[in-house]
Amino acid sequence: MKNELMEYKEGSTTCEGFAAYVPTGDKRPGILLCPDWMAVTPFSNTRANMLLSLGYNVFVVDMYGKGVRPVAQDACAAEMMKYRNDRKLLRSRARAGLDMLKKLPNTDTSRLGAIGYCFGGTTALELARDGADVKAVVSFHGNLDTPNPGDAKNIKGHVLVLHGADDPIVPDAEVLAFQKEMRDAGVDWQVVSYGNAVHAFTNWNIPAKTPGPAAYETKADNRSWVAMQEFFEEVLH
Repeated sequence: MKNELMEYKEGSTTCEGFAAYVPTGDKRPGILLCPDWMAVTPFSNTRANMLLSLGYNVFVVDMYGKGVRPVAQDACAAEMMKYRNDRKLLRSRARAGLDMLKKLPNTDTSRLGAIGYCFGGTTALELARDGADVKAVVSFHGNLDTPNPGDAKNIKGHVLVLHGADDPIVPDAEVLAFQKEMRDAGVDWQVVSYGNAVHAFTNWNIPAKTPGPAAYETKADNRSWVAMQEFFEEVLH
């Protein structure tokens, strides 16, 4: 098993993602991991290694560029909004990461998926809406909105949304609009809502029952991880 930071280019921007892979043996399905608004962090890299242990090669895409690693909430929000407001750029960055995943030794490029956390959930969905060759797409507590719902017709794979039922950042109206978008496009989709869970319910760095819109929720984290595994078993194996 190998872990390494890898430099690559998206246009003129130098990016640095994190790879977790097994370079020999039987080919493994590949997962692009789209991180939250803090970009490539120990949290994203730990999740990558959790997927590695399940039998996947993983690449954590760098959405912001090498060295751009905001920490304060205001800085994270400002950086994220550059991409939420420019979906073409967001999709291009995601595709550059997908290209790196395909290049990882021993990755089966016919069995690719993408997952994302928070902002990364948005990223994974936009990658699918852009027509990328990903068979399985999973959003963990991500925003579901898109400026061009008709682009859902480009989705080639299956979609699983894992949502905190009490998430104030992704309200019910947004979930309903997403469901309509998927229906209208004829996508194979699922939305699973976890009771008593708010935004970022998988992020163990935010203590449980933290006041405000985001907090860790152990049951929702565990249940959503199992749901992802079952989905991957169905779609990628």
